[in-house]
Amino acid sequence: MDHYVDIDVRPDPEFPAHQLLSALYAKLHRALVAQAGTGIGVSFPGFDDDGRSPYLGTRLRLHGSQPDLSALLASGWLMGMRDHVGLTPALPVPGAAQHRAVRRVQVKSSPERLRRRLMRRQGIDQDAARQRISDASACLAHLPFVHLRSTSTGQAFRLFIDHGPLQPGAVPGGFNAYGLSLGATIPWF
Repeated sequence: MDHYVDIDVRPDPEFPAHQLLSALYAKLHRALVAQAGTGIGVSFPGFDDDGRSPYLGTRLRLHGSQPDLSALLASGWLMGMRDHVGLTPALPVPGAAQHRAVRRVQVKSSPERLRRRLMRRQGIDQDAARQRISDASACLAHLPFVHLRSTSTGQAFRLFIDHGPLQPGAVPGGFNAYGLSLGATIPWF
């Protein structure tokens, strides 16, 4: 994680910034799937998770080695987005950077969906499922998110993103096809 690339979403009168950021992130996800096994992590330096209006900002930062970032940028994954984004070349990470983990948080927010799943798995009826899982069991996340659509199921979903606490040193590890990790850190500056 010695280099980074900043991708800024430009203001557009037809599309709100969060919609463009979601489209950009969906394209990145598909590119990371195609490049299987890359060591590229992401962060959102403009994020705000004050709890009232969680917001990822307008900048997507890619972290990785110079060869990994160069290979990703050369793959043409930004096709169709070039008019909506500004891109920096791969730059070295500043020496005084702190670190933080950026991870996905999966929220069990729909009691109805949880009931359907319970009914399928345990072969119980709707009344029994309703007794086991009440409406009060819904968990709400006050985290920033991007809207994505599953390519396998076609279902739309929110990918909630948590920027963990700042840490003085790097924690090595792998990143998934969303550029997120449960424990590995990215440089934060």
